[in-house]
Amino acid sequence: MTVSANLDDIEVVQGAEALTLYQFHTGEAKHYFCSRCGIYTFHKRRSSPNQYGVNVACIEGMSPFDFPEVPVSEGRLHPKDSNQRGPVIAGWIRYQPNSEADK
Repeated sequence: MTVSANLDDIEVVQGAEALTLYQFHTGEAKHYFCSRCGIYTFHKRRSSPNQYGVNVACIEGMSPFDFPEVPVSEGRLHPKDSNQRGPVIAGWIRYQPNSEADK
C-alpha cells in the first residue's frame, strides 16, 4: 500500500546505501527496493513526477492496518498510456480487525 508525498517531503533516514533502483518502459518512474531484503520502498511516479509513492510499511510509526478502506487501482493501463485523467478504481480492500486480536 502506498501513500503520496511531494519529492521534497521525503527523507530516507536509514538504509539509503542499501537502496537499489529499478526502471522499465519509459524510464520515467524510478522504483527503489532494498537490496538486502527486496522490499519495495518508494518510487518517483510517472503519472505525477513531482511525487513519490511510498510504501506505508516503510514509514516509521505507520502500518497498512491503519487504513480501514483503500481503493485498488486497475493496474494494467497507466493513465499516461490512455485518455484517462487518473487511475481506474477496480475495487476496495477493507480491513476489519479481529476482535480477539484487539485484546
